[in-house]
Amino acid sequence: MEKSKVYFTDFRTDLDVPITDKLKKLCRKAGIGSIDMDGKFVAIKTHFGELGNLAFLRPNYSRTIVELVKEAGGLPFLTDCNTLYPGSRKNALEHLECAAINGFNPISTGAQIIIADGLRGTDDIAVPVVNGEYCKEAYIGHAIMDADVFISLTHFKGHENTGFGGALKNIGMGCGSRAGKMQQHNHGKPHVDPTLCRTCRRCAKECGSDAISYETGKAVIDQELCKGCGRCIGACAFDAISNDNENANEVLCCKIAEYSQAVCHGRPCFHIAIVRDISPNCDCHGENDAPILPNIGMFASFDPVALDQACADACLKQTPLPNSQLSDNLNKPGWNWNRDHFLDCNPNVRWKETLEHGEKIGLGTREYELITMK
Repeated sequence: MEKSKVYFTDFRTDLDVPITDKLKKLCRKAGIGSIDMDGKFVAIKTHFGELGNLAFLRPNYSRTIVELVKEAGGLPFLTDCNTLYPGSRKNALEHLECAAINGFNPISTGAQIIIADGLRGTDDIAVPVVNGEYCKEAYIGHAIMDADVFISLTHFKGHENTGFGGALKNIGMGCGSRAGKMQQHNHGKPHVDPTLCRTCRRCAKECGSDAISYETGKAVIDQELCKGCGRCIGACAFDAISNDNENANEVLCCKIAEYSQAVCHGRPCFHIAIVRDISPNCDCHGENDAPILPNIGMFASFDPVALDQACADACLKQTPLPNSQLSDNLNKPGWNWNRDHFLDCNPNVRWKETLEHGEKIGLGTREYELITMK
Protein backbone atom coordinates (compact mmCIF):
# COMPACT_ATOMS: atom_id res chain seq x y z
CA MET A 1 0.00 0.00 0.00
CA GLU A 2 1.31 3.47 -0.89
CA LYS A 3 2.01 6.00 1.79
CA SER A 4 -0.97 8.18 2.64
CA LYS A 5 -0.66 11.95 2.66
CA VAL A 6 -1.19 13.69 5.99
CA TYR A 7 -1.22 17.48 6.03
CA PHE A 8 -0.07 19.46 9.06
CA THR A 9 0.12 23.02 10.28
CA ASP A 10 1.00 24.42 13.69
CA PHE A 11 -0.89 27.04 15.68
CA ARG A 12 1.35 29.96 14.72
CA THR A 13 -0.45 32.67 12.81
CA ASP A 14 0.06 36.22 11.63
CA LEU A 15 -1.74 39.22 13.02
CA ASP A 16 -5.36 39.42 11.83
CA VAL A 17 -5.29 35.80 10.58
CA PRO A 18 -7.61 33.60 12.68
CA ILE A 19 -6.63 30.01 13.39
CA THR A 20 -9.91 29.01 11.76
CA ASP A 21 -8.72 30.54 8.48
CA LYS A 22 -5.55 28.48 8.77
CA LEU A 23 -7.66 25.37 9.34
CA LYS A 24 -9.65 26.10 6.17
CA LYS A 25 -6.42 26.49 4.23
CA LEU A 26 -5.15 23.18 5.61
CA CYS A 27 -8.32 21.30 4.64
CA ARG A 28 -8.29 22.78 1.15
CA LYS A 29 -4.65 21.83 0.68
CA ALA A 30 -5.44 18.32 1.92
CA GLY A 31 -8.07 17.98 -0.81
CA ILE A 32 -11.45 18.37 0.87
CA GLY A 33 -12.60 20.25 -2.22
CA SER A 34 -12.26 17.11 -4.34
CA ILE A 35 -15.28 15.55 -2.61
CA ASP A 36 -18.57 16.01 -4.44
CA MET A 37 -20.82 17.49 -1.76
CA ASP A 38 -23.24 19.39 -3.95
CA GLY A 39 -26.73 18.73 -2.63
CA LYS A 40 -25.39 15.93 -0.41
CA PHE A 41 -26.01 15.34 3.29
CA VAL A 42 -22.69 15.64 5.12
CA ALA A 43 -22.28 14.24 8.64
CA ILE A 44 -19.61 16.01 10.68
CA LYS A 45 -18.81 13.73 13.60
CA THR A 46 -17.44 15.59 16.61
CA HIS A 47 -17.65 15.50 20.39
CA PHE A 48 -19.72 18.10 22.24
CA GLY A 49 -17.92 17.60 25.56
CA GLU A 50 -19.28 16.37 28.86
CA LEU A 51 -20.61 18.99 31.25
CA GLY A 52 -17.75 20.18 33.44
CA ASN A 53 -15.12 19.36 30.80
CA LEU A 54 -13.34 22.28 29.12
CA ALA A 55 -10.82 20.41 26.96
CA PHE A 56 -13.24 19.60 24.09
CA LEU A 57 -12.91 21.47 20.81
CA ARG A 58 -14.58 24.86 20.77
CA PRO A 59 -17.59 25.23 18.44
CA ASN A 60 -15.49 27.55 16.24
CA TYR A 61 -13.70 24.53 14.78
CA SER A 62 -17.00 22.90 13.86
CA ARG A 63 -18.21 26.11 12.23
CA THR A 64 -15.07 26.22 10.09
CA ILE A 65 -15.76 22.77 8.66
CA VAL A 66 -19.46 23.58 8.23
CA GLU A 67 -18.52 26.64 6.16
CA LEU A 68 -16.25 24.55 3.93
CA VAL A 69 -19.06 22.07 3.33
CA LYS A 70 -21.54 24.81 2.51
CA GLU A 71 -19.07 26.40 0.08
CA ALA A 72 -19.10 23.07 -1.77
CA GLY A 73 -22.91 23.02 -1.87
CA GLY A 74 -23.22 20.40 0.87
CA LEU A 75 -25.90 20.09 3.55
CA PRO A 76 -23.91 19.66 6.78
CA PHE A 77 -25.05 18.58 10.23
CA LEU A 78 -23.07 18.01 13.42
CA THR A 79 -23.56 14.66 15.03
CA ASP A 80 -22.61 12.25 17.79
CA CYS A 81 -24.21 9.23 19.43
CA ASN A 82 -25.45 8.85 22.97
CA THR A 83 -23.14 7.52 25.65
CA LEU A 84 -23.27 4.08 27.22
CA TYR A 85 -22.51 5.35 30.71
CA PRO A 86 -24.82 7.54 32.81
CA GLY A 87 -23.95 11.23 32.42
CA SER A 88 -25.15 14.36 30.67
CA ARG A 89 -25.26 12.79 27.16
CA LYS A 90 -27.06 9.48 27.74
CA ASN A 91 -30.20 10.42 25.78
CA ALA A 92 -30.83 12.86 22.95
CA LEU A 93 -32.57 15.51 25.05
CA GLU A 94 -29.81 15.71 27.63
CA HIS A 95 -27.19 15.38 24.89
CA LEU A 96 -28.60 18.37 23.00
CA GLU A 97 -28.84 20.40 26.20
CA CYS A 98 -25.23 19.54 27.05
CA ALA A 99 -24.14 20.58 23.55
CA ALA A 100 -26.00 23.89 23.89
CA ILE A 101 -24.46 24.64 27.29
CA ASN A 102 -21.03 23.94 25.81
CA GLY A 103 -21.70 26.40 23.01
CA PHE A 104 -22.89 24.18 20.13
CA ASN A 105 -26.02 25.45 18.42
CA PRO A 106 -27.10 26.41 14.88
CA ILE A 107 -26.07 30.04 15.45
CA SER A 108 -22.55 29.32 16.74
CA THR A 109 -21.79 26.49 14.32
CA GLY A 110 -23.96 27.24 11.29
CA ALA A 111 -25.46 23.75 11.27
CA GLN A 112 -28.14 21.71 12.98
CA ILE A 113 -27.21 19.07 15.53
CA ILE A 114 -28.59 15.55 15.13
CA ILE A 115 -28.02 12.85 17.74
CA ALA A 116 -27.47 10.00 15.35
CA ASP A 117 -28.86 7.10 17.38
CA GLY A 118 -32.07 8.79 18.44
CA LEU A 119 -33.77 9.64 21.68
CA ARG A 120 -32.71 6.59 23.69
CA GLY A 121 -29.67 5.44 21.73
CA THR A 122 -31.57 2.66 20.00
CA ASP A 123 -32.04 4.12 16.50
CA ASP A 124 -29.24 2.25 14.78
CA ILE A 125 -28.56 0.21 11.69
CA ALA A 126 -26.53 -2.99 11.39
CA VAL A 127 -23.68 -2.29 8.95
CA PRO A 128 -21.49 -5.09 7.54
CA VAL A 129 -17.83 -4.85 8.56
CA VAL A 130 -15.61 -5.49 5.56
CA ASN A 131 -12.81 -7.86 6.63
CA GLY A 132 -14.16 -7.87 10.17
CA GLU A 133 -12.61 -10.47 12.47
CA TYR A 134 -14.34 -9.59 15.75
CA CYS A 135 -17.52 -7.92 14.49
CA LYS A 136 -19.27 -9.12 11.35
CA GLU A 137 -21.65 -6.19 11.61
CA ALA A 138 -21.56 -2.94 13.52
CA TYR A 139 -24.47 -1.08 15.10
CA ILE A 140 -24.11 2.51 13.92
CA GLY A 141 -26.30 5.54 14.61
CA HIS A 142 -28.85 5.69 11.79
CA ALA A 143 -28.38 9.35 10.87
CA ILE A 144 -24.64 8.85 10.38
CA MET A 145 -25.22 6.08 7.87
CA ASP A 146 -27.93 8.10 6.12
CA ALA A 147 -25.37 10.78 5.23
CA ASP A 148 -23.78 10.78 1.77
CA VAL A 149 -20.44 12.11 3.00
CA PHE A 150 -18.72 11.57 6.36
CA ILE A 151 -16.25 13.97 7.99
CA SER A 152 -14.61 13.39 11.37
CA LEU A 153 -13.45 16.35 13.44
CA THR A 154 -11.42 15.00 16.34
CA HIS A 155 -9.84 16.41 19.47
CA PHE A 156 -6.68 14.31 19.75
CA LYS A 157 -5.88 13.73 23.43
CA GLY A 158 -4.93 11.00 25.89
CA HIS A 159 -7.36 8.28 26.89
CA GLU A 160 -7.54 6.09 29.96
CA ASN A 161 -8.57 2.97 28.02
CA THR A 162 -7.15 3.24 24.52
CA GLY A 163 -3.99 5.30 25.11
CA PHE A 164 -5.20 8.20 23.01
CA GLY A 165 -8.50 9.36 21.66
CA GLY A 166 -7.94 10.02 17.98
CA ALA A 167 -9.89 9.76 14.74
CA LEU A 168 -10.59 6.03 15.04
CA LYS A 169 -11.86 6.39 18.60
CA ASN A 170 -14.02 9.34 17.56
CA ILE A 171 -15.42 7.36 14.63
CA GLY A 172 -15.55 3.79 15.88
CA MET A 173 -16.76 4.21 19.43
CA GLY A 174 -18.38 7.58 18.83
CA CYS A 175 -20.59 6.43 15.96
CA GLY A 176 -21.70 3.26 17.69
CA SER A 177 -25.21 3.21 19.11
CA ARG A 178 -25.71 2.03 22.66
CA ALA A 179 -25.82 -1.58 21.39
CA GLY A 180 -22.70 -0.86 19.35
CA LYS A 181 -20.83 0.48 22.35
CA MET A 182 -21.88 -2.59 24.33
CA GLN A 183 -20.54 -4.83 21.57
CA GLN A 184 -17.21 -3.02 21.49
CA HIS A 185 -16.86 -3.27 25.25
CA ASN A 186 -16.70 -7.05 24.91
CA HIS A 187 -20.44 -7.69 25.16
CA GLY A 188 -20.72 -6.37 28.72
CA LYS A 189 -24.03 -6.63 30.56
CA PRO A 190 -25.56 -3.76 32.53
CA HIS A 191 -26.40 -3.97 36.22
CA VAL A 192 -28.65 -2.05 38.63
CA ASP A 193 -27.57 -0.01 41.64
CA PRO A 194 -30.51 -0.69 44.00
CA THR A 195 -29.76 2.43 46.03
CA LEU A 196 -30.58 4.57 42.98
CA CYS A 197 -33.51 2.54 41.59
CA ARG A 198 -36.92 4.27 42.01
CA THR A 199 -38.91 1.22 40.83
CA CYS A 200 -40.49 3.26 38.03
CA ARG A 201 -40.33 0.14 35.81
CA ARG A 202 -39.41 2.14 32.74
CA CYS A 203 -36.38 -0.07 32.14
CA ALA A 204 -38.52 -3.21 32.06
CA LYS A 205 -40.82 -1.64 29.48
CA GLU A 206 -37.83 -0.91 27.24
CA CYS A 207 -36.20 -4.32 27.66
CA GLY A 208 -36.72 -6.52 24.63
CA SER A 209 -35.50 -9.64 26.40
CA ASP A 210 -37.81 -9.75 29.45
CA ALA A 211 -34.61 -9.76 31.51
CA ILE A 212 -35.71 -7.27 34.18
CA SER A 213 -37.80 -8.24 37.18
CA TYR A 214 -38.76 -6.67 40.52
CA GLU A 215 -38.82 -9.68 42.79
CA THR A 216 -36.83 -7.84 45.46
CA GLY A 217 -38.74 -4.59 45.03
CA LYS A 218 -35.92 -3.08 42.99
CA ALA A 219 -35.05 -3.74 39.37
CA VAL A 220 -32.87 -6.82 38.83
CA ILE A 221 -31.34 -7.79 35.48
CA ASP A 222 -31.12 -11.50 34.67
CA GLN A 223 -27.66 -11.79 33.14
CA GLU A 224 -28.60 -14.97 31.30
CA LEU A 225 -31.59 -13.40 29.54
CA CYS A 226 -29.94 -10.01 28.95
CA LYS A 227 -28.69 -9.49 25.38
CA GLY A 228 -26.57 -6.45 26.29
CA CYS A 229 -28.41 -3.99 24.03
CA GLY A 230 -28.20 -1.17 26.59
CA ARG A 231 -31.77 0.06 26.10
CA CYS A 232 -32.35 -0.01 29.85
CA ILE A 233 -29.46 2.42 30.43
CA GLY A 234 -31.12 5.01 28.23
CA ALA A 235 -34.52 4.34 29.77
CA CYS A 236 -33.42 5.00 33.37
CA ALA A 237 -33.83 8.65 34.34
CA PHE A 238 -32.05 8.15 37.67
CA ASP A 239 -28.67 6.73 36.53
CA ALA A 240 -29.38 3.49 38.38
CA ILE A 241 -28.27 1.25 35.49
CA SER A 242 -24.75 1.16 34.11
CA ASN A 243 -22.20 -1.04 32.39
CA ASP A 244 -18.77 -1.35 34.00
CA ASN A 245 -17.14 -3.63 31.44
CA GLU A 246 -14.59 -1.07 30.24
CA ASN A 247 -11.92 -3.49 28.99
CA ALA A 248 -8.82 -1.73 27.64
CA ASN A 249 -7.27 -4.57 25.68
CA GLU A 250 -6.41 -5.71 22.20
CA VAL A 251 -9.96 -6.82 21.43
CA LEU A 252 -11.44 -3.41 22.30
CA CYS A 253 -8.86 -1.68 20.11
CA CYS A 254 -9.57 -4.02 17.21
CA LYS A 255 -13.32 -3.55 17.50
CA ILE A 256 -12.89 0.22 17.41
CA ALA A 257 -11.00 -0.16 14.12
CA GLU A 258 -13.71 -2.44 12.73
CA TYR A 259 -16.48 -0.03 13.67
CA SER A 260 -14.53 2.74 11.94
CA GLN A 261 -14.36 0.53 8.87
CA ALA A 262 -18.15 0.10 8.95
CA VAL A 263 -18.69 3.86 9.11
CA CYS A 264 -16.18 4.85 6.42
CA HIS A 265 -16.31 2.05 3.86
CA GLY A 266 -17.90 2.79 0.51
CA ARG A 267 -18.48 6.54 0.73
CA PRO A 268 -16.42 9.76 0.63
CA CYS A 269 -14.72 10.52 3.95
CA PHE A 270 -12.36 13.19 5.23
CA HIS A 271 -10.67 13.45 8.63
CA ILE A 272 -9.34 16.33 10.74
CA ALA A 273 -7.53 16.16 14.08
CA ILE A 274 -6.82 19.12 16.37
CA VAL A 275 -3.93 18.31 18.71
CA ARG A 276 -4.20 20.77 21.56
CA ASP A 277 -5.24 20.72 25.22
CA ILE A 278 -3.91 17.16 25.30
CA SER A 279 -5.63 16.03 28.47
CA PRO A 280 -4.68 12.62 29.91
CA ASN A 281 -8.25 11.32 29.70
CA CYS A 282 -11.29 11.38 27.42
CA ASP A 283 -13.54 14.42 26.92
CA CYS A 284 -16.35 12.18 28.18
CA HIS A 285 -15.20 12.97 31.71
CA GLY A 286 -16.99 15.69 33.65
CA GLU A 287 -13.61 17.31 34.23
CA ASN A 288 -10.27 17.61 32.48
CA ASP A 289 -6.86 17.36 34.07
CA ALA A 290 -3.97 19.59 33.02
CA PRO A 291 -2.51 18.90 29.56
CA ILE A 292 0.28 16.32 29.47
CA LEU A 293 1.97 17.72 26.34
CA PRO A 294 2.29 21.09 24.59
CA ASN A 295 -0.17 22.12 21.89
CA ILE A 296 1.09 20.79 18.56
CA GLY A 297 -1.15 21.70 15.64
CA MET A 298 -3.80 20.60 13.16
CA PHE A 299 -3.73 17.55 10.88
CA ALA A 300 -5.93 16.47 7.94
CA SER A 301 -6.07 13.41 5.71
CA PHE A 302 -8.35 11.10 3.75
CA ASP A 303 -6.81 8.20 5.72
CA PRO A 304 -7.86 7.99 9.40
CA VAL A 305 -5.20 5.37 10.25
CA ALA A 306 -2.38 7.50 8.84
CA LEU A 307 -3.86 10.55 10.55
CA ASP A 308 -3.84 8.88 13.97
CA GLN A 309 -0.32 7.54 13.41
CA ALA A 310 0.97 11.01 12.46
CA CYS A 311 -0.69 12.61 15.50
CA ALA A 312 0.69 9.92 17.82
CA ASP A 313 4.20 10.29 16.37
CA ALA A 314 4.05 14.07 16.86
CA CYS A 315 2.99 13.61 20.48
CA LEU A 316 5.73 11.09 21.22
CA LYS A 317 8.35 13.63 20.13
CA GLN A 318 7.19 16.22 22.68
CA THR A 319 8.61 16.93 26.14
CA PRO A 320 6.04 16.24 28.90
CA LEU A 321 4.60 19.31 30.59
CA PRO A 322 5.39 19.78 34.28
CA ASN A 323 2.63 19.44 36.87
CA SER A 324 0.71 16.95 34.74
CA GLN A 325 -0.38 13.36 35.22
CA LEU A 326 2.37 12.28 32.84
CA SER A 327 5.19 14.19 34.55
CA ASP A 328 3.97 13.14 37.98
CA ASN A 329 4.17 9.50 36.92
CA LEU A 330 7.64 9.91 35.44
CA ASN A 331 8.86 11.51 38.68
CA LYS A 332 7.61 8.67 40.91
CA PRO A 333 10.44 6.71 42.55
CA GLY A 334 11.05 3.45 40.73
CA TRP A 335 8.72 4.30 37.84
CA ASN A 336 9.07 1.83 34.97
CA TRP A 337 9.71 4.28 32.14
CA ASN A 338 8.04 3.02 28.96
CA ARG A 339 9.38 5.79 26.71
CA ASP A 340 5.81 6.11 25.43
CA HIS A 341 3.89 9.16 26.64
CA PHE A 342 0.51 7.46 26.33
CA LEU A 343 1.62 4.36 28.20
CA ASP A 344 3.49 6.36 30.84
CA CYS A 345 0.38 8.46 31.40
CA ASN A 346 -2.03 5.50 31.70
CA PRO A 347 0.09 2.34 32.20
CA ASN A 348 -2.59 -0.24 31.36
CA VAL A 349 -3.60 1.10 27.95
CA ARG A 350 -3.12 -0.24 24.44
CA TRP A 351 -3.06 1.97 21.36
CA LYS A 352 -0.86 0.47 18.64
CA GLU A 353 -3.28 -2.44 18.23
CA THR A 354 -6.00 -0.10 16.95
CA LEU A 355 -3.79 1.18 14.14
CA GLU A 356 -2.31 -2.21 13.34
CA HIS A 357 -5.75 -3.78 13.02
CA GLY A 358 -7.09 -0.83 11.02
CA GLU A 359 -4.26 -1.34 8.55
CA LYS A 360 -4.84 -5.10 8.48
CA ILE A 361 -8.52 -4.82 7.53
CA GLY A 362 -7.88 -2.22 4.83
CA LEU A 363 -9.13 0.89 6.61
CA GLY A 364 -5.88 2.72 5.92
CA THR A 365 -2.12 2.55 6.30
CA ARG A 366 0.29 3.52 9.07
CA GLU A 367 2.80 4.64 6.45
CA TYR A 368 2.40 8.31 5.66
CA GLU A 369 4.02 11.32 4.06
CA LEU A 370 3.74 14.38 6.30
CA ILE A 371 3.20 17.58 4.32
CA THR A 372 3.72 20.71 6.42
CA MET A 373 1.90 23.92 5.62
CA LYS A 374 3.01 27.25 7.07
